[in-house]
Amino acid sequence: MINKVRSDVLDALSGIKDGATTFIAGFGGAGSPVALIEGLCELGLTGLTVVSNNAGIGSDGLARLIETGAVAKIICSYPRSADSAAFDRRYNAGSIDLELVPQGTLVERIRAGGAGIGGFFTPTTVGTVLAEGKEHREIAGVTQVLEYGLRADVALISARLGDRWGNLTYQYVARNFAPAMASAATLTVAQVEEIVPLGSIDPHHVMTPAPFVDRVVRVGR
Repeated sequence: MINKVRSDVLDALSGIKDGATTFIAGFGGAGSPVALIEGLCELGLTGLTVVSNNAGIGSDGLARLIETGAVAKIICSYPRSADSAAFDRRYNAGSIDLELVPQGTLVERIRAGGAGIGGFFTPTTVGTVLAEGKEHREIAGVTQVLEYGLRADVALISARLGDRWGNLTYQYVARNFAPAMASAATLTVAQVEEIVPLGSIDPHHVMTPAPFVDRVVRVGR
């Protein structure tokens, strides 16, 4: 019998190692797997490369993970949020590296990684410092830059509902990067508000299908 439900957060995170490349879903606070990130903080890991939309807000979740010194590099679109003090301190001290990627390019790199696509061309950063050192090619009269697909060792995501097989559904904007990240990670861990009986989620409402999810843990609202 397939049952991907784990007893608690630390059980769901077991086996994650130092230096892991880690996708962390979320658009600001929407859809952020805060419980999983807080659990990651307790593991005492080092050298993580985190791929996320932003670099943490306030003092919880991703901001706390950065503050602990666990993150050696972050790949994101918006490192300077309204309250990104933890990242600012680490970056100004030279203790965290930053790779800045436009939001649309970031999610397409993740999607490409999940689809087994090595890379793609986009005009998004042409003429900016973000395109320096990258291959340029003219396609249909438009100069474009080569970007590579992104894969990760681990994806931490948050969903509204999940079943024991790992089928997931999200609530509105909380969906954001999660489906793409789940498809492009070796290990996908999902925190859910509620675990429902198998078959309770209408197949048409499944937003991340079970084959992309390895572990599910209920954390409540």
